[in-house]
Amino acid sequence: MTDEELKQLIESNARTAQAMLDTMAEARQEREELREGIQELRVGMLQLQNVVERLANIQEGVANLLASLDDDRPTILRKLTAIENKVDRLLHKEQENIGE
Repeated sequence: MTDEELKQLIESNARTAQAMLDTMAEARQEREELREGIQELRVGMLQLQNVVERLANIQEGVANLLASLDDDRPTILRKLTAIENKVDRLLHKEQENIGE
């Protein structure tokens, strides 16, 4: 092998080695980006889980409120009926007073 061929072989090997190092560096960078993406995904999943928990609590609160309103409805209806009866009596008395 001549000196020129040896020199070309060494340069070729050097280029190949550099290309391999570049490829390894790119792969390392891609892995780091993937790790960051996975971490962001985990944070997003935790935030989503927190939102779902809050929505469940809100839903439970609304259900309790509706149940409470259902429990209060008979009391409210009784009070409204009593008011209606008083108004009817007052109107009836007023009509009797006018008729006299």
